[in-house]
Amino acid sequence: MSSRLLVHLSLIICVVLAGCTTAQERDAQALDFPVAEQWREADAIVEPLAASWVETFNDPLLTAMVHEGLVNNFDLKAAVARIDAAREQVVIAGSERLPQLFFSPGYQRSKNDSNIGASVFRAFSALFNFNWELDVWGRIRAGQQAAEEEALAAADDFRAAQLSLAARIAQVYFEWLEAQLQTQVAEQSVKDRSIIAGLIRGRFNKGLSRGLDLRLVLTDVANAEAQLAQARNDVQRLGRQLQTLLARYPDDSLLMRHRALPQPPMALTAGLPSELLARRPDVMAAFKRLLAADSRLESAEKALLPRITLTAAGGTGSPALTELVDPRAVAWNVAIGLVQPLFTGGRLQGEIRLNEARVSDVFNQYQSVALNAFREVEQALAAESRLRAQEKALREAVDQTEASRKLAVYSYQQGLIEILTLLDSYRSTLNAQSAHLQVQRQLLNNRITLYLALGGAV
Repeated sequence: MSSRLLVHLSLIICVVLAGCTTAQERDAQALDFPVAEQWREADAIVEPLAASWVETFNDPLLTAMVHEGLVNNFDLKAAVARIDAAREQVVIAGSERLPQLFFSPGYQRSKNDSNIGASVFRAFSALFNFNWELDVWGRIRAGQQAAEEEALAAADDFRAAQLSLAARIAQVYFEWLEAQLQTQVAEQSVKDRSIIAGLIRGRFNKGLSRGLDLRLVLTDVANAEAQLAQARNDVQRLGRQLQTLLARYPDDSLLMRHRALPQPPMALTAGLPSELLARRPDVMAAFKRLLAADSRLESAEKALLPRITLTAAGGTGSPALTELVDPRAVAWNVAIGLVQPLFTGGRLQGEIRLNEARVSDVFNQYQSVALNAFREVEQALAAESRLRAQEKALREAVDQTEASRKLAVYSYQQGLIEILTLLDSYRSTLNAQSAHLQVQRQLLNNRITLYLALGGAV
């Protein structure tokens, strides 16, 4: 066997082996950082994830609002459109694997002037062109696979958007309820301080109180009225924000509820950290985009290999339109060709390096998304017990400040304390009540954050 033949044979073997390469196998659990076997706050969770976390709050209005938002929200509708677009990209990418057939009718007219007279030539044609690239190495298939992974990622994005919207509606809803309760607290504070102001004014008119005491209490009333105005503004702001999430016009049609915030549901089982990667839709979407990047790299590498194309053309041509259907005028040809890129100015090699860089980019994005998912769960689990302890302490503070306020009123009437001490007792009561409402709402929002972090179903 000659040396030239050996060289040719070696080249053929290399081409075949290169054409058989596929994208590397990926494991969603293969991360560049160690994953804990158990959540750090696992002792605080005892109940399994509910089929629908919205239902666990036992609030029919909240459930109705979430369902309304999932149907009408414009951002979700946009996400649906992106899924449709991604699916059509799969059709477009896969169309190259199928034969392409085109019909190209034509008409040509020419005139020739000569000494013996003018002559006109007419020609009608009805041609069919056929083209089919045989995807021997799987280059087109790899591109189609990339589009399919992107479509699956778009579907995961939609699921993530659903969860995020449901969580946002629930959180704004509880903020709206809290703002109404804060309004009630502020209204009561204005009422109580106005009573004290009337008492001081009466004592001042009788010469029993100083002008400074009256000024101080009137200042305190004004501050309470400012807090009331702020609370009422929060109610209308959050109400309009909630309506926007529901795709309603942001008017003032939402009715005031004036009821207590619900108690947070019982603690839940978060499962194992390793299970999170297969449950969180945003993590799954990031992983599918990594698979898509691998497939694009595979397609770019196989662009270096020969392309085998089958082409054919056929049809009829005649000076008379009525003769186009004459089978004797039919002509056709078939050809098979092979195109091997030899010199492209570095374009193909550049596309390979470009896709390698994109694979690295998407891989690190996946690592970041996964790591952030673990952080969100650990953070929400840790906050659960801290917030419960804070709520308990603030509930005790509300009881103590309420008792001290009543005692301060009696002591001031007996002349045992100064006006500043009395006013401080009212401010302490208001602050304790307001802080208690805030931490109650934070407990609810943290539970929603935990459901979202775990990828719980709506």
